[in-house]
Amino acid sequence: MPRCVWCTDDPLYSAYHDHEWGVPQRDAQALFELLLLEAFQAGLSWITVLKKRERYRQVLFGFDPQRLAQMSDEEIEVLMQDPGIIRNRLKLKAARQNAQAWLQQDDPVALLWSFVDGVSRINHFNERSQVPAITPQAEAMSRALKKAGFTFVGPTICYALMQASGMVMDHTTDCDSYPRLAGTMPTPIV
Repeated sequence: MPRCVWCTDDPLYSAYHDHEWGVPQRDAQALFELLLLEAFQAGLSWITVLKKRERYRQVLFGFDPQRLAQMSDEEIEVLMQDPGIIRNRLKLKAARQNAQAWLQQDDPVALLWSFVDGVSRINHFNERSQVPAITPQAEAMSRALKKAGFTFVGPTICYALMQASGMVMDHTTDCDSYPRLAGTMPTPIV
């Protein structure tokens, strides 16, 4: 099956590409998880984070923002000893801070999707070199999230979140997932 050129033959990566990446996601818990995972990816490859996702789910309370918002400095220090995750104190503290900021939002799902007017943007790129790393919408999301108290939400991370959650569909036209997702036009958030 032809896939986007960035996808390796690793079964975990292939499954992520085929069933998650670019699929519109409106579940608050799943979006919060993606937001944190994208922050953990900063400076690393996505496959590194993907391989650690299950461990993150275990040690970060299933990405429950209520519980993460209350995570103590002592709990962060314990996590710094866990080889199953990316041991970065700033990123772990960002997870706590982002949980706190998430809980302050009336509707964080609507907030995130507002940068694409509540509807997936379907791109028609023929090759990876055409896919941007940053867009004006990602820059606007980054500014808004930072203003709302989030951290590790630069425009590149925000665009990666938009791609992962299907706010934008960036499978290239030669990818087997492209026709399926290009025909999916979700209804706007009301």
